[in-house]
Amino acid sequence: MKINIYYGGRGLIGDPTLYVINKMQEVLKELNVTVERYDLYEYKNGITTLPQSLKDTDGVILATTVEWFGIGGWMQQFLDACWLYADKEKLSKMYMLPIVMSTTYGEREAMTNLALAWEILGGIPCTGICGYIADVAEIEQDSQYNRVIERRTEDLYRSINQKIPAFPCSNQAVKQKVSFTQSLNLTPQEAERLSELASNDVYVQKQKEDIQELASMFKDLLGEQDVVESSRFLEDLRANFHPQPGFKATYKFDLPEESKPLIIKVDHTEMECYYGTSDNVDVELQISAEVMNEIIEGRMTFQRAFMAGSMKMRGDFRILRTLDVLYRFAEAS
Repeated sequence: MKINIYYGGRGLIGDPTLYVINKMQEVLKELNVTVERYDLYEYKNGITTLPQSLKDTDGVILATTVEWFGIGGWMQQFLDACWLYADKEKLSKMYMLPIVMSTTYGEREAMTNLALAWEILGGIPCTGICGYIADVAEIEQDSQYNRVIERRTEDLYRSINQKIPAFPCSNQAVKQKVSFTQSLNLTPQEAERLSELASNDVYVQKQKEDIQELASMFKDLLGEQDVVESSRFLEDLRANFHPQPGFKATYKFDLPEESKPLIIKVDHTEMECYYGTSDNVDVELQISAEVMNEIIEGRMTFQRAFMAGSMKMRGDFRILRTLDVLYRFAEAS
């Protein structure tokens, strides 16, 4: 029998999770179980390849520490990699024991999340261990705590050895009926190869460069269309401009539908608007053409769009509010 331990904490001295998994390793070795441990913080650039280590494993222990919120980034990355690249047929027969020790709040929620994640992956979660431990000496010096660790380890061993069945869970049924996740339909060998490529920084960078080159090529091909579209909103902005003496500001609108940002420069009673770039910007806005149309047609204001989350901004909020004074479109309903 072989059991893998995946530790998602930071490896700090005094981490109670480390004490628990060290104790479990001792018990498993006494039961003649082969144990292999993976400290995820040592696999920062290779976590996507770790699902390959599940191929010859009978059971796993997922252990992490809640230091402020949730199961932590490394454990989440490992579970994401399992979802994308692991052999789901192999996972469907694999038992998992979750361990979550907390030095703050939220160990029960984190353990539940680990169990739910493993169920959605198709595996079989066992009763885990969780607790709030402010000082690791609390469990080191308490024989009852150590007995709990031993019993949970023995339960995992019996579950794997006797192949104790588990009742079907609703997570699998709901996922099969309502999940819209795109399936890659890869064989285990293809998924393994894909995980290797995903962890290869040189390969990933080359793919990004190729995508950027293709995007640039298509932008060139669609250049004439961009020229036509680049006049959008300009006439409406010029026609509805109401100067504010003494006011000076530059706005930058990032519209995903346009290849270049919309720049508005207000200088006292003068206003200039165009698609291009500007060195000095007071307020940068992210807004879709659809929302911009609603504002120009009077069904929305800039401030209401921002408050509703339809527009994002960076800069001085007072300068943003002035937009509704500078541009008085038909009264918003």
